[in-house]
Amino acid sequence: MIFRAYISLLLCGLLCLVAPSAWAQTKSVFVLGTERGPAAEAMREGLRDALKSVGFIEGRNLKMIVETVVDDEQKLSQQALNLVLARPDVLVALSAPAAQALMRHTKQMPIVFAGVTDPVQAELVPSWSASGSNVTGVSDLLTMARRAQLVRQFVPQARRVGVVYNPADAASVLVIREFQEQLTKAGMLMVEVAASRALDVAAAARSLIGKVDAMHTFWDSHTQAAYPGLVKVANDSKIALLAADTLSVQAGALAALVVTERDVGVAAGRQVVRILRGAKPGAIAPETISRPQIQINLVAAKKQGVSLSEALLKSATVIVKE
Repeated sequence: MIFRAYISLLLCGLLCLVAPSAWAQTKSVFVLGTERGPAAEAMREGLRDALKSVGFIEGRNLKMIVETVVDDEQKLSQQALNLVLARPDVLVALSAPAAQALMRHTKQMPIVFAGVTDPVQAELVPSWSASGSNVTGVSDLLTMARRAQLVRQFVPQARRVGVVYNPADAASVLVIREFQEQLTKAGMLMVEVAASRALDVAAAARSLIGKVDAMHTFWDSHTQAAYPGLVKVANDSKIALLAADTLSVQAGALAALVVTERDVGVAAGRQVVRILRGAKPGAIAPETISRPQIQINLVAAKKQGVSLSEALLKSATVIVKE
């Protein structure tokens, strides 16, 4: 009996020592975003999964708070301040405005951005090298060189690539100029056609028949709104239609090179883990997704007369079959 009592006291003593230590190991990660919907949720889930994969479990040794403020700059600033004052181990920003709001309130606490296409232009970091500041993160940037390479993968004989764009959209013009430069470097020419209205997209695409070996679409709002008509032109004329997003592949594009929100969230989560384990954010260079997804639509391939090699099919992450 005396021996059992001694063991019980010993165990109690050990628990008293272990419990405070375990509590001290609990980490806090607070997340601020400016968008709702599936894309934002996929990024958050990627973040959670990266943390969980190395043992940071919410409710056990991880405290995670997620706040979202949509279209309210004043409220966003206030929410950013609230999160900073709570002094978490790491702050995560799921957009450029969220990161900028957090940065206005702290120059010391670690901030990891996620899904900011150009963090240098957004003035989150001075360059793509390690910043030396309290900020690092993950961009969803995918270079036009990679997109030009996609054309070569699916249409090896391509010499001329058609692009329909909105001349009034400055961002659209900037994108196709960069794409043109990379096509030229890859030994191809770009044939551009302007569509000032969504109603003009199908006609613009038809004007490319006989002039191009493939077409490539981007995020132009007019093109996206008129995508079914553009797909019909590609199918009827047997022109390979390549894209830059998942929805376009689902709508009938042959293939796309895609950086998914979940992949961005996972990559940002890995950076958060490094910081929780002692790394300084200023010593971690901002990064991009090194292996974007190739997504393929088999029905579109058949309609557009494109033969897909076994190697190309194996390289695909997503294959749409119907």
